[in-house]
Amino acid sequence: MTDGVADDVTGLAGLLYEFGLLKRYKRTGWLVAGVRDPESIADHSFRAAVIAAVIARLEGGNPERAAFMSLFHDTQETRITDIPYIGKRYLKAPANEDVTDDQMRGLPPEVAGMVSDAVGEYEEKASLEAVCARDADKLECLVQALEYREQGHQNVQGWIDSSLSALTTTTGKRLAEEVLSTGTLEWVTRVLNGD
Repeated sequence: MTDGVADDVTGLAGLLYEFGLLKRYKRTGWLVAGVRDPESIADHSFRAAVIAAVIARLEGGNPERAAFMSLFHDTQETRITDIPYIGKRYLKAPANEDVTDDQMRGLPPEVAGMVSDAVGEYEEKASLEAVCARDADKLECLVQALEYREQGHQNVQGWIDSSLSALTTTTGKRLAEEVLSTGTLEWVTRVLNGD
């Protein structure tokens, strides 16, 4: 292993540890809604990536690219945290692309470019896949709000309404209608009944 490769691996190890924080950092909006132990940012990003792949496939896009962008869409929160919307009224956070550029500083150009390009594409809504990934972010929030509401948290309607109004793809809107008319555990009954 050459010194250059060793340096690259050291930087990448730091990135892996940094992005691991997303497993511990909670989505703060749910704390405002009264959820005591809300999902982590990584929890949100995982399901958003799954949803992005589904939406992109049904919209005629590349599901892998949409899922990939969703995977990195909130990684900046290791540095700026998950600022709730009420906080954003008073705070001026840097652009996600700028945070990502700082996170990628000193990393191998192949990796830095890969992540920076994905974040830039997502933020600029520069492709069908980016639009699908953005819809997935909102749809995941909607699904999570419905799950929390079924668990007894009644202060989630604002998240449901704002998520619904932000959806732009036909598939995202159709999926939203379906999740709104389906109980969060109806799928279990279907499986147990052999459907």
